[in-house]
Amino acid sequence: MNISENEGKEDPSKWGLQNIEIDPMVEAPLNHSNDTALKRTNSSVRRRNAFQGNVRGGMGRIRSLHFLNIKGKESDAWKPMEKRFNQYAVDNRLSRDNFGTCIGMGGRESKDFAGQLFDALCRRRRINVNDGITCEEFRLFWEDLTNEDSEARLQIFFDMCDKNGDGKLSEEEVTEVIVLSASTNKLANLKQQAASYAALIMEELDPDHLGYIEMWQLETLLREMAMAETEVKPKLCKKTQTLARAMIPRRYRNPMSKFVSTTTEHVYENWRKIWVISLWLAVNVGLFAWKYRQYQKNPLFKIMGRCLCFAKGAAETLKFNMALILIPVCRGTLTVLRSTFLSNLIPFDDNINFHKLIALGITIGTGIHGIVHLTCDFPRLISCPRGQFLDIAGRYFNSVQPSYMDLVTTTPGITGIIIIVIMAFSFTLALNSLRKSAINLPGPLKNWIGFNSFWYSHQMLGLAYMLFIIHGFFLIFQDQWYKKTTWMYVSVPVLLYATERLVTLLQEYSHPVSVIKAITYTGNVLALYLSKPPGFKYESGMYMFLKCPDLSNFEWHPFTITSAPGDDYLSVHIRALGDWTTELRNIFSEVSSQLQCTQTTRKGTLIRTETRVKSKKHELEGNYDPEQPVYPKIVVKGPFGAPAQNYTKYDILLLIGLGIGATPFISIAKDIINRISYRYGQRPESAHGSEERSLETVLSTHQLETNTRTPERAYFYWLTREQGSFEWFKGVMDDIAEYDNHQVIEMHTYLTSVYEEGDARSALITMVQKLQHAKNGVDVVSESRIRTHFSRPNWRKVFSDLAAAHQSSRIGVFYCGSPTLIKTLKELCLEFSLNSSTRFQFHKENF
Repeated sequence: MNISENEGKEDPSKWGLQNIEIDPMVEAPLNHSNDTALKRTNSSVRRRNAFQGNVRGGMGRIRSLHFLNIKGKESDAWKPMEKRFNQYAVDNRLSRDNFGTCIGMGGRESKDFAGQLFDALCRRRRINVNDGITCEEFRLFWEDLTNEDSEARLQIFFDMCDKNGDGKLSEEEVTEVIVLSASTNKLANLKQQAASYAALIMEELDPDHLGYIEMWQLETLLREMAMAETEVKPKLCKKTQTLARAMIPRRYRNPMSKFVSTTTEHVYENWRKIWVISLWLAVNVGLFAWKYRQYQKNPLFKIMGRCLCFAKGAAETLKFNMALILIPVCRGTLTVLRSTFLSNLIPFDDNINFHKLIALGITIGTGIHGIVHLTCDFPRLISCPRGQFLDIAGRYFNSVQPSYMDLVTTTPGITGIIIIVIMAFSFTLALNSLRKSAINLPGPLKNWIGFNSFWYSHQMLGLAYMLFIIHGFFLIFQDQWYKKTTWMYVSVPVLLYATERLVTLLQEYSHPVSVIKAITYTGNVLALYLSKPPGFKYESGMYMFLKCPDLSNFEWHPFTITSAPGDDYLSVHIRALGDWTTELRNIFSEVSSQLQCTQTTRKGTLIRTETRVKSKKHELEGNYDPEQPVYPKIVVKGPFGAPAQNYTKYDILLLIGLGIGATPFISIAKDIINRISYRYGQRPESAHGSEERSLETVLSTHQLETNTRTPERAYFYWLTREQGSFEWFKGVMDDIAEYDNHQVIEMHTYLTSVYEEGDARSALITMVQKLQHAKNGVDVVSESRIRTHFSRPNWRKVFSDLAAAHQSSRIGVFYCGSPTLIKTLKELCLEFSLNSSTRFQFHKENF
């Protein structure tokens, strides 16, 4: 898996939706002398009144078109506007360029839209804008934009589209607004097809082919779409509302019972973590206390006192933690243990977090041990009266009382200092902010952070372990070899870890893989299809490490396996984010550009490059064209266990992936459909002639046990900020839509860069999307059969709907993506587990 961080951008949800009452549409008296105009107007009135009657009878509130989202009192909302006006006004006049910033459309993408809105408001108010607008005029504009009359806001939107002011929208004007909206929402592909989508709107709203549409027609379509949106699942909505009123149990109604219930739930959800950490702390405290008491009875206590006890107690915990810290990173061993009864007692999913916790313990132990020795033990030893020194410690120094530097330059002193330097360097570069290059450092310091620095600095810890054993063997105050226990602590974990590393090296030769196909997508995503080594068995949700010797002989990077267990190949999807992944994508792109057999395919407006060439395996066999480029060599190790592989123990699944974070759930989705199909005895025909191995190949080759437990239903939420990401994800959406005959997986895709429905900046895009999907069954964003939603999901509503639809069920919530959403999902899982009969259990991917 390769996860991307969310990039900063103007937040579309900041100016979000507002629900308002439907305004009654009362027609003013009409004074048309022209009979034709009067007839058309009367017809409009009749059609309006008929639709209005349907609205009153079918719904009371609609999702209304708006420009701004005002929260709180209107007077309070004006104050920040006035403050921004004073900030950006020049000579008490606000220019057109700064208008968007003042009303909250300050993003670069919204600048043109805000300018067109400014022009429309000026035309409505008949204001000369050569020198900008005054604060009073700005207040009038603000009142227009925040008018509670939905028809008034629609009129402003219509005026913005109707630049010539004739009260009619031509196809060219509709095209211009679609282009403007597409640019505002970063939809380059939709922008290219603006003309065809404008024709679709005209076809819907201008059936008489008059060449224009009027405002009432646009209003009718917007209201119809709003009504359809609210009537999608009326029973479920009603059920959810009823549950929300009755779901709060008595134990959660007052602060004390709420605290007790919440604490109980936390303990229930995290009892495995609690007992493991408690055991770890108890062992550390026990070792420290045991060693402390032991040296209290030692004659050296008379010279160095409690300082020696603290130093030796901390050293004993260091031995234990230096041994234990290797266990969580023995991934192969943990993968095997996941399949045993120990998985019910030990939280293997938190191995990396436990690894970091032990590192913290090592840091504390090292600090106590080193500081106490250097600042307390050594000074006391060298300042001790000579007679007392010779009686107690003289035999350790050949009856010569040492100086401070004599103690520092001993073998334990030198090795200890080197160990501290290596650990400080390695632990510092392992910090998340430095490992992910999340901070900007000046000058050449930038080259000292990042994943490569983290990786290579961690390899230096091998030297630290050797020095650690030497440090423990040449102790000054210990003669008997069997009491020098450092090697006893670390020998088994070091041997286990070394064995895994050796197995990894052997896998390069015993489990060779070759690249079958590579696809480079425009969204900086590289898809690799590899031959499956014999005996390489894995479960959906697992991951493996990849290495490209052409880039580095030492760097391994983890990626989730996106192929299903029944596939006869391995696939991974890699997003180019860091140095290594970017260079890997560049290498395959370069090979692709040199191949005559490269296929550049265009599906709609999405472009991808597929390459099928002979790998270096064929080169060794002599069956190759020497002038034809070959793929770089890829080496794999694994598979390794992950939280998602335990998805089968839940009744319902909620799968949430951000961007490339969807990769763990692609294999799960395929596997679920596979299992359900075999349960019903259905096996789709194989498509061996297709260019890309799809889900139907999985179903025809993967043998499953019919009695295997399978979740009843899965809800797959995928969020992305870039329309280009749909290029690589489209195949997954198509497979789910085509082969999920039993409607087991409910797919929800969200494009968060588009402003949510109801915002004027996305009004026509929403209209085009719904018209296109209703007419052709194809989404305008993803070009698949699954419709894309805009902005972000309302997670509280998602959990509420699940709690209402699946009462008394165990729902596994699996998340993979940036950490920004982890806290929200955890809190919702806890809240709805307490407030309903449904139990939610949260899991996040760790690498």
